[in-house]
Amino acid sequence: MTVSCPRGGNSSKIAGSRGEDRAADFLEASGLRVIARNVRSVAGEIDIVAIDGDALVFVEVKAWTAYSIENLEYGVDKKKQRKIIETSKFFLKKHREYSDMAIRFDIVFIQADAVTHIASAFTESV
Repeated sequence: MTVSCPRGGNSSKIAGSRGEDRAADFLEASGLRVIARNVRSVAGEIDIVAIDGDALVFVEVKAWTAYSIENLEYGVDKKKQRKIIETSKFFLKKHREYSDMAIRFDIVFIQADAVTHIASAFTESV
């Protein structure tokens, strides 16, 4: 089951969508299985949900051209992490078939010539 939501037409959303496509391809090439994209709740959005062995992985994608990986702490700050965590709880309530799996929160950072996957980038205890 893959879930996808349409995106708007402005250039930043198009660039974000391309970054998410690239991240999904990278994750699948790394052995993860993407099961959902653009999961939305009242709390926020999760870019990608994937399975990695016995772990359910919630992935935030950052596709930046002007900033480096050192700036991730600003793009995925505590407030953003909380939104992702709350949205992951929403996802798990709707998809009980994954409730016995370990949970992981990853970040995929996309730059023009590189993809960096940070597994276990943060935890629920934020």
